Amino acid sequence: MDVKSAKNYLYWLFCQFELITCSYLMEPWEKVLFYTFNVTMALTLFYTTYVFVSAQLGSALHFLWHFPANQHGNTVSVVK
Repeated sequence: MDVKSAKNYLYWLFCQFELITCSYLMEPWEKVLFYTFNVTMALTLFYTTYVFVSAQLGSALHFLWHFPANQHGNTVSVVK
């Protein structure tokens, strides 16, 4: 894929985005606000996903890693 066709493809995707969101009808200052809001929300979503998914995955792996090793230590002896 050469650079010119990649540039045309990205331009085509941007035009599709403008058609779907009807942002081609907006004034330039409205577009700046609209795109700023959308980029901010996307970055916030990616950041929270990265932080919370990694924390949950870490705690789940910690639980699963130590679960089989501590099974015998946690059991209560019935016979005294």
